[in-house]
Amino acid sequence: MIAVCAGSFDPVTDGHVDVITRAAELFERVIALVAVNPAKVGRFAVPQRVAMLRERLSGLDGVVVDSWDGLLVDYCRQAGECVLVRGLRTGADVADELKLAMMNSAVGGVETVFLPTTVGLGHHSSTVLTEVAAHRAVEQP
Repeated sequence: MIAVCAGSFDPVTDGHVDVITRAAELFERVIALVAVNPAKVGRFAVPQRVAMLRERLSGLDGVVVDSWDGLLVDYCRQAGECVLVRGLRTGADVADELKLAMMNSAVGGVETVFLPTTVGLGHHSSTVLTEVAAHRAVEQP
């Protein structure tokens, strides 16, 4: 079975890599999918995100990187028999991810597997990393 780990990966974090690495231990093939979300303004262009993700995942067997601009369930239909793998950092993530999982199941018959974050990586988020980088860039001469 194929596992699809989808996200904006804008930018890719250690938490993302952790979830994808752990998924690769559970599934024979993993697709790390840079998904375009029209509700989010990307900091990096999709090709840049794909390149960053490929670089970070280069040593993992059975893992490929792809991108998609459409419904995730449509991508899964094209990929074949697959499940979505989603990482959970906090209780707030559970509520949001559960709604998405139920919708993906209802609309496309795609199931979701949740992996809790590895201890020590729960504070990692693309938003926080980008804010820290932006402030450091402003502060340094």
